[in-house]
Formats: sequence, structure tokens, C-alpha cells
Amino acid sequence: MGVFSSQYARAFADVVMSDKLDTKDVDRQLADVLAVLGESKELREVFGNPSIPLESKLKVLDALTPRIGIAKQTRNFLAVLLQNDRIQAFESILIEYRSEINVRLHISEAVISSVRELNADEKSKIEARASALAGVQVRAVYKQDPSLLGGVVLRIGDTVYDGSVRGRLEELREKLIAV
Repeated sequence: MGVFSSQYARAFADVVMSDKLDTKDVDRQLADVLAVLGESKELREVFGNPSIPLESKLKVLDALTPRIGIAKQTRNFLAVLLQNDRIQAFESILIEYRSEINVRLHISEAVISSVRELNADEKSKIEARASALAGVQVRAVYKQDPSLLGGVVLRIGDTVYDGSVRGRLEELREKLIAV
């Protein structure tokens, strides 16, 4: 990711925060744009082709805006990326934007791995515990890992909390070896 990715991400985060936009809605809009770009080779070619005039690209963007359901600020952000030939870096800019928004909202990403799909009550309890451990609100991403045997593994940043059966068995093995 280039330096420019974080610059665009910070600038758009400034707009989102100053206009008091719903960050979850903006994130959904950006994810929808990323999905459309991923699904349409033709759209990527039009947006990425330097021989196509900016005005034509903006017309395509304006035709997509109501269909995708994006706000004026998001449309303008995309227009700036098109104008500066940065639309090819949209995914990396989106990653930087999400990170920047999380920092501004004091949210940490938590990756929660479990052997099976967790129900809503279990997720709620784990997220509350993760927030308490991290000291900030967490945004959880759930993954399934059959190798855990049971329990969960929680990763917040570089810190890992291993409450899995596999982790406990590994601890027991290490203690037995040390004896």
C-alpha cells in the first residue's frame, strides 16, 4: 500500500466525520462499490483506462450512484479517485479508510475463531469480554477453525487470547514436558 492510500483514506475519513455520516452506512457503500468493481471487468476497464475521458467515467459513476445507493460524499470521493487515476488502488484505500475510522472511533478489530458457528448470545458475551479486555469497543469478525476442538481464540491487534481446547492441551503438553 502506497503512502497515497493512507492520504486518501484520511481525507475521506475527515469528510465522513465532519459531515457526521453514519460510518457503518459509508462502510456498506464502499463495500458495495468494491463488490461491483470486483464483479464487472468492463467497469474496471472503463475506470482504469487512461484514454477514456474523465467526463465519460464520471457519467458512468453517476449512472451507478443511485443503483448502488451511495451518498453524495462517497460519490465525490470516488470521483476524486477517478480524477487522480487512483481507482485501481480503491481496495487498499478502503482498508486504510477502515483502519482510520476505527482509530477515530476508538474501535479495535477482534478476530474470533471458534470450532462452530456461534449464536447471537454467545457472540454478544464474547464481544463484551473482548471489549473489556481491550478497553475499547471491538468490531468482531468471526471465523470457524475446526482444529480448535472447542472454545474460542480471540485476537485483538497483536494480542491473542487462547481459550480453545487445542490451546489448553498445548499448555498441558508444555507443562508435562517441563517436568
